[in-house]
Amino acid sequence: MKLFIASLFALIFLPLVALYLPPARTMPYTITIGNARIDVTVQNGRLAVSEGESSDWVRSAAESVATYYGHFPLPHVLIRITPGEGKGVGHGMTYGEGGGLITIRVGAETTRADLRSDWMLTHEMLHLAFPSMREKHHWIEEGIATYVEPIARVRAKQKDASEMWYELVRDLPQGLPAAGDRGLDHTHTWGRTYWGGALFCMLADIEIHRQTENKKGLEDALREILEAGGNITHDWELQKALSIGDRATGVQVLTTLYDKMKDKPYQVDLHALWIELGVERDGKTVRFIDNAPLAATRRAITYGQTEAPAKSTSVSDSTSVFAGHRMRRGNSR
Repeated sequence: MKLFIASLFALIFLPLVALYLPPARTMPYTITIGNARIDVTVQNGRLAVSEGESSDWVRSAAESVATYYGHFPLPHVLIRITPGEGKGVGHGMTYGEGGGLITIRVGAETTRADLRSDWMLTHEMLHLAFPSMREKHHWIEEGIATYVEPIARVRAKQKDASEMWYELVRDLPQGLPAAGDRGLDHTHTWGRTYWGGALFCMLADIEIHRQTENKKGLEDALREILEAGGNITHDWELQKALSIGDRATGVQVLTTLYDKMKDKPYQVDLHALWIELGVERDGKTVRFIDNAPLAATRRAITYGQTEAPAKSTSVSDSTSVFAGHRMRRGNSR
């Protein structure tokens, strides 16, 4: 009888107790990028990649973001990796509560090559560098992360420039307004949220360069917003962020373009724009036309004002420390 009762207890109560136990954590480590600390934990489960390969992946994403902004956006961030089935990276989410938290899924069979080609972690880290917006302005958050991600990786020498421009030529049409469109603030489809937001960013970037004779770009606006305290841990009104960005560039591009795109469809002739920029699609790549009217703008957007893919000095001091850290939990925006 005692054996029966003990077995019954184990069968009924022990699974319930397990539900309330914290998940096992493996492979904790810390990466420093300049003065920023990134704590990484891998939830219970297994990964095919080694600790060093996982660390290289996180560091590369962080360095690309720091290269674009001049430094990493927050002083401390926790990244929680959850192993899943199969291969690849997915289901990334970024939160402001707790000082900065990114959760992301990595397939158990993901290889080092898969991590080296990943864009999602860089995309999520870019969310750290812009304030949280109201739901109707979600497009600006996703648009910045979508547009800046490949540029940041090119500038950090992690991606080829022709690949970046090919992807823009291929994917930006998804952001154009369709029938029934009511502007970015009122059309919350996937295409308009991600690629419509990216279209806004590219148009703003080109126009800022045009009006400043390539002395300023979108990164100057975004960096100033971040320096003014506009990161994911704070809730801002969009107009505040755009006004700060315009002051940084000295031209009223962001607020003017927002007025044109916020509540009505704004048509863009992308084919004509690619010709002006000197980007010509050639199969699954592009050719650059260096005598195109906006070729210098294309180079400045790609590499920054120096027109050379150099890393920021603020990211050169990066190290990894394999040690445990207590996790901090955040809530979804």
